[in-house]
Amino acid sequence: MSMNVVALAGRLSRPAVEKVLDSGDRLVALEVTIRPEEGKTETVPVVWFGAPASAAALDVEQPVVVVGRVRRRFFRAGERTQSRTEVVADAVVPATQRKRVETVLRKAHESLGDALLG
Repeated sequence: MSMNVVALAGRLSRPAVEKVLDSGDRLVALEVTIRPEEGKTETVPVVWFGAPASAAALDVEQPVVVVGRVRRRFFRAGERTQSRTEVVADAVVPATQRKRVETVLRKAHESLGDALLG
C-alpha cells in the first residue's frame, strides 16, 4: 500500500507567483499559512502545475483549501545540493466556495479509502 495525500486549510501569505519552466510547463507558486488554535503557525510552500489563469488573481490573506501531495525535491545551489519540501497541488479552492471545497475533499477522501482498502 502506498499513498501520498495532503489537505491544507489556511490563508495565502504572499501573492501568487506564476512561473514558466525551461520545459515550457507553467506553474503557480503559493504560500499557505495555517494558524491552528493551539500550536505553532506553519507556512507551507505550494506549487500548482497547470493552474487556471484565475490562480494568479488569488489574494493575500484569502482563505483557501489545497488538496495534493507532498514532495521533496533536490537541486543544486552553487556547489551544494539543497532540498525543499512542498505540496504539489491538484486543486486550490477559495474556502468560501463551499460546494467546490466539499467536492475536492470528497475526492481526496475517496482516494485515501481506495489506497487503504484496495
